[in-house]
Amino acid sequence: MSIQRERMYICIDLKSFYASVECVERGLDVMTTKLVVADPERSDKTICLAVSPALKALGLPGRCRVFEIPRHFEYIMAPPRMQLYIDYSARVYEIYLKYISKDDIHVYSVDEAFMDVTEYLSLYHMTARELGQRILDDIFDTLGLRATCGIGSNLFLTKVALDITAKHSPDFIGELDEKSFLETLWDHRPLTDFWRIGHGISNRLATYGIMTMRDIAHADENLMYKLFGVNAELLIDHAWGREPVTISDIKNYHSMSHSLTQGQVLMCDYSFEKGLVIAKEMMDVMCLDMVDKGLVAKSFTLTVGYAKSAPLHIAKGTFSLDTETNADSVLIPAIADLYEQVVNPAYQVRRMFVVANGVIPEEYTQYSFFMPAEDLERDRKVQKAVLEIKNKFDKNAILKGLNFEEGATTRERNNQIGGHKA
Repeated sequence: MSIQRERMYICIDLKSFYASVECVERGLDVMTTKLVVADPERSDKTICLAVSPALKALGLPGRCRVFEIPRHFEYIMAPPRMQLYIDYSARVYEIYLKYISKDDIHVYSVDEAFMDVTEYLSLYHMTARELGQRILDDIFDTLGLRATCGIGSNLFLTKVALDITAKHSPDFIGELDEKSFLETLWDHRPLTDFWRIGHGISNRLATYGIMTMRDIAHADENLMYKLFGVNAELLIDHAWGREPVTISDIKNYHSMSHSLTQGQVLMCDYSFEKGLVIAKEMMDVMCLDMVDKGLVAKSFTLTVGYAKSAPLHIAKGTFSLDTETNADSVLIPAIADLYEQVVNPAYQVRRMFVVANGVIPEEYTQYSFFMPAEDLERDRKVQKAVLEIKNKFDKNAILKGLNFEEGATTRERNNQIGGHKA
């Protein structure tokens, strides 16, 4: 019987990524320059997308709002350039590929990636720490970006080593196994420092006097399952430093159902009427996205978040058709009807999300008696033509009258990535 080798992982995080890129682009020292990435055209309530290490050293939180920056601080405000950050992220990924196969890399976010280095340590005749340091040095020498590295015997410990241990290490590398985790972090506070424990979970645990990972490990399991259901198993495993999921498992996972989502937080409170424009615009974009991906759906959900001044929090509803479609001539009127049914016209709105539930490939579509095939085919040809124009020239090269109505945001959002300037 063969004995399975203990796996070894590293996780690399680019320090203050957006701010660091802006420093590099300006030829400034990443560690000493006081810089925030935020859009000066927005109000001072806008969130800083990144804060440089020099400002963090002065006590400024990483995701503060502009008005929270002390007035006596002298700093550079860099407008976000999302495409530039994506390009830098791709260049960092190219560095990873010099050392590790893509099959053993899991990109967790634009500035963070896990790597299973188990089979590479003997190949390179290195320890995990030496390999992590080699990659960190390569990133800095090639791009001028600083990074931190977590090393662990499973994905959870690797992330904890990155988030908690590495920041206190002089070489910005942290390393944990189950034994050292129990010895050094079992009584660590606050619990929110640990991966996947947010303030909601932490507050619920605190109600029962559970304040540390040691407390979770020794808590009554019946209580834990009562509080968190099946998620209690994950909490308990993590409290003991265990995590069975591997990068291979992640690569091999395929969801049984799929959905598409369009969402946005509006720059100011919108009236009922202007909110209706946004709902129709978002469904229009959703339809084009579905056509582009060759997908259809027959169930769609609308969630609208009211303004803070409203006594209600959200309005939510779903409509279903008798067959799947991606035709804008069908779906835009349907989302407008749903909006008028579920949203209270007396209150202003601030957030909106449209979800296409259970999308399937277009070739599985069955035509409906209530949707003439000729009309749907004509719509599809028009949508295909619109996509070709947008892809060839610019997203704003062809627009609808809807996009010029008061409150419309599509024209502006077409020049953004993730809600920020491209």
